[in-house]
Amino acid sequence: MTDETRDLVHIFGTHAAEVDYDRLDECARWAAKKSILDTLGVILAASGMEPAVQAVAEIVAETGGRPDCTVLGFGGKAPALMSAMANGALAHCLDYDDQTPWGQHTASSIVPAVFAVAERQGGVHGKDLIAAVAAGQDIFARLRCNVGWNKDWNLSTVLAVFAAAASASRVMGLSPSQTAAAMGIATMQSSGIMEMVAGRGSDLRGMYAGFSAKGAVLAAMMAEKGVTGIDKAFEGQYGFLNTYFGGRYDREKIVADLGREFLGSGTLYKRWPCVGTAHSHMKAAIDIVTRNNIQPDEIAEIRLHVGDYHDLMCQPLDERRAPATLADAKFSLPYLVSVAVVRRGMSVTDFTEAALNDKMVLSVGQKMTLVRDSTLDWKLELPPGRVEITTRDGGRWIEEGRRVPGNADNPMSWEDVCVKFFECASVAKNPVPEAVSARAVALAERLETLDDATELVRCLA
Repeated sequence: MTDETRDLVHIFGTHAAEVDYDRLDECARWAAKKSILDTLGVILAASGMEPAVQAVAEIVAETGGRPDCTVLGFGGKAPALMSAMANGALAHCLDYDDQTPWGQHTASSIVPAVFAVAERQGGVHGKDLIAAVAAGQDIFARLRCNVGWNKDWNLSTVLAVFAAAASASRVMGLSPSQTAAAMGIATMQSSGIMEMVAGRGSDLRGMYAGFSAKGAVLAAMMAEKGVTGIDKAFEGQYGFLNTYFGGRYDREKIVADLGREFLGSGTLYKRWPCVGTAHSHMKAAIDIVTRNNIQPDEIAEIRLHVGDYHDLMCQPLDERRAPATLADAKFSLPYLVSVAVVRRGMSVTDFTEAALNDKMVLSVGQKMTLVRDSTLDWKLELPPGRVEITTRDGGRWIEEGRRVPGNADNPMSWEDVCVKFFECASVAKNPVPEAVSARAVALAERLETLDDATELVRCLA
């Protein structure tokens, strides 16, 4: 059977199973290592900064089972499934995890899954872990930018469960057919609606990667035991691509240069702990107030020019100006721009229960108005946000958010990711000593030399 007639689930299964570290270019290797260190850092930070995840930690502790795998932040050990659930639930909580150039998140599902199965198995070489992560990043990116998304399904979980299942299978040394089976089994775990993201009041928005990480581990473990998948899981008449996207996908682009070009190389790393689609508006506002030394109390009005997806983060406007929960705050564009104006930047420590009641930030939020602009609607790449600020003395400035820290035109280097890791580790529920953080950074940097890649997570336990 040729690639033209094989279902994508088999093409991806073969791709993931056969990816080798030596076939990766340097960009793909570093992207995998950056995503590993970055994800571990944001997991640690979430344990100290997001109270809602305590419930997940308690459930994981209650389940018992074989204490094979590390639960980061809260400490302790759990079976692989529940370790992936716990660490995955933490990985997206702060909306500080990495993303593709087109939005959406995959490392928050992949990294908890691969470390869970690696600890369960033991003796997984660093090169194999890097190759596994690179394979998952590549599969996710190929699907993300080549399907007809209506902003209805939450792509981060709907797609990431397949990427994470492929990565976990690679770590476990499954064959191409077993890996395809795992991805087929993962269709049972492919879920998530955008109302969870765009709505208000739900803690699930931050925890969703826990479900896809756990689902990926379960799928790989079932495939290892001989459970078969779905032969036409992706492209069958009732397969994933027809069911979720109405058959709107570009197969030719999905498989173009597969095995030669690894699209995870373009992964972006966040400098600000909130939804990435708000960053350009934040940068525009920061540029205006910094260049012109405008103080918050001098501002008369802030006009946010918004497309369709920006507008989701603004409705209803009064509630978005003063979000009720930490999860809502990270998706509320008026609030995020208010924080950026007052702080002239943003830190992981800007999201606490006390910070939600900051009078200066809330006062700036009351000055926000919206200007709807369909040219800013989200197609594949989100256009840069535009902000207009007027002052009480008649001054007026308008800017587009360019060179956002962490974006493709201003990417974070390895050193930048390391600085972020130290910051995140310092605010964990059990703050990580600086010497331990330094050891973790050193291990991540030379991960390809480690005979047992899980030394990295065990040093943080």
